[in-house]
Amino acid sequence: MARRRTFLGAAATAAAATLVLPACGGASSGGDGDDGALRVAYQRTAQFTQLEDLLEKAKGEYEAANPGRTVELVPIEAEQDQYFTKLALMNRSPSTAPDVIYEDSFQVRSDAAAGYLAPIDDMLAGWADWSQFDDTAKEAGLGDDGKTYGVSMGTDTRGIYFNKQVFERAGLPADWQPTTWDDVLTAARTVKERVPDVVPLNLYAGRAAGEATSMQGFEMLLYGTGDELYDADSKKWITGSQGFRDALAFYDGVYSEGLGPDTSLMLDAALGSRVSTELLPQGRMAMAIDGSWLPGAWISGENEWPEWEQTMGIAAMPTKDGQAPGRTSMSGGWLLSVGANAADPQAAFDFITVALNRENTLKYDTENSQIAVRRDVAEDPAYLGYNPSFAFFSSLVPVTNFRPATPDYSQISANIQVAAEAVATGSLSPEEAAADYDEGLVGIVGEDRTQAAG
Repeated sequence: MARRRTFLGAAATAAAATLVLPACGGASSGGDGDDGALRVAYQRTAQFTQLEDLLEKAKGEYEAANPGRTVELVPIEAEQDQYFTKLALMNRSPSTAPDVIYEDSFQVRSDAAAGYLAPIDDMLAGWADWSQFDDTAKEAGLGDDGKTYGVSMGTDTRGIYFNKQVFERAGLPADWQPTTWDDVLTAARTVKERVPDVVPLNLYAGRAAGEATSMQGFEMLLYGTGDELYDADSKKWITGSQGFRDALAFYDGVYSEGLGPDTSLMLDAALGSRVSTELLPQGRMAMAIDGSWLPGAWISGENEWPEWEQTMGIAAMPTKDGQAPGRTSMSGGWLLSVGANAADPQAAFDFITVALNRENTLKYDTENSQIAVRRDVAEDPAYLGYNPSFAFFSSLVPVTNFRPATPDYSQISANIQVAAEAVATGSLSPEEAAADYDEGLVGIVGEDRTQAAG
């Protein structure tokens, strides 16, 4: 099969404290100049409504506490990668840049380096609630310069959702807990054979799915081999990794055997929404490797699914051959950040302290199935009793992994997505796609910032 050199081009593209006192200053905020409204940019999808609910609540509370100040919510209707692209376009001009930004943790370093975010350490020093946030949550907002550029809304882990009704039809156990990758593939093959009208397994593979392909898909596999993308000690990216090839070989098994979604569905940018709102609830998909946030949409909201707890099982993603620690996961999370072009950064920060006070964080973390990073929320009986999946997903924290927090990660993530899609569509073998990834990696970071797998 002829090798297609696709990586270099792809890489080049790329949550109750008292309300705040009236903000000091009074200049109009960046973006909306004349009316002085704080502009809050965030992602809106059909899958998640809890974020918008939180921001609407915070808007009302902030405006009530700050007479004369208004908040304009600016939804960006897009899936994840398109959200990042549209947000970057807004940030290029002070006239369109938002004051408060819904920011993915893996984008913080690159967006801070690009000049899109404002450091908030001085303001955090005066916020009593900051002491409630655990150290990992605080680190999520750090830039390369050691300054803080955002406040964490919560974190997450990932596992395998499986429809117990479909499993029953396939003769698989309701208490299924795989111990190796082969166990996952065997279950998918069994579903394909015995329940042929159902997608056996969703493993995100398309570039259109963006970071879901990198994180819910590829990295859930890679970190189960014992290999990594990046050596934090040497500060170098890894090439020639056997684990990388093994992860792509798993993709090859899923898609070459017809165990995953068909190509049109796999390449659909709305696949993530469809998995949680259609395919799993309607019994049209047996398994999905996905995030801890899914039950939040099933417990309440327009996609409420009262039967989910009886219908869905959840299993940990096993390591490749069951080697220690036996289970693996990936974690990320989102933050609220102050835009670098905000004319009144203190007012923008004050909005964040309203949105992520104890009361509002409790609401958001419960309804959006977030693993709480505020200690006063994590210990609250209302949080612990809200969602029966919290205990399981929290149990994965000791075995979870995090994406490399480097400014160039987003380009490398795009490289991973191209590799996964190439294998899933059959255009490259796992070995060819891994070699192309390595070549693209060197093109992104330079040979002196890579090292061969040991």
